[in-house]
Amino acid sequence: MDEIGIYGYWRIIEMEMWDQKFIDAEVQGYFHFDDDDSGEFQFGYVHGYMDCRFSIRNGKDFVEFSFDGNDEMDPTSGRGFATIEGDVIIGRLFFHEGDDSGFKAIRKEDKK
Repeated sequence: MDEIGIYGYWRIIEMEMWDQKFIDAEVQGYFHFDDDDSGEFQFGYVHGYMDCRFSIRNGKDFVEFSFDGNDEMDPTSGRGFATIEGDVIIGRLFFHEGDDSGFKAIRKEDKK
C-alpha cells in the first residue's frame, strides 16, 4: 500500500466523554499509528496497544483498530476507527462492554 498519511503521532485535542485536563492527566494524550499495522494510545489513565488495519475510504486515509490495555491498571479492550479530515484525525473509541467516545487529534512530530 502507498504511504498512509495517518501514520505517526497525533495529540488528542478533544474527546466527547472527557475534558482536556483528564486527557492529559499522565502524559499529553496521543495516538500513534505505525506502518507495521500496530499502534498505541494513552489518555487519562488509559493506555492501549492497537492492532490496526489501514485503508482508503471515500478518498481519505482510514484506520480501524482493536486494542488491549489498561484503565487505571484494570485490563481493558475494545475497538475504534479514525479518518483524516484536513489536518485533523476524527474517530471514535469503543470500550468492550463500556463507554465510547468520539475524539479529535492533531499531528505531532514525536511522542514527547
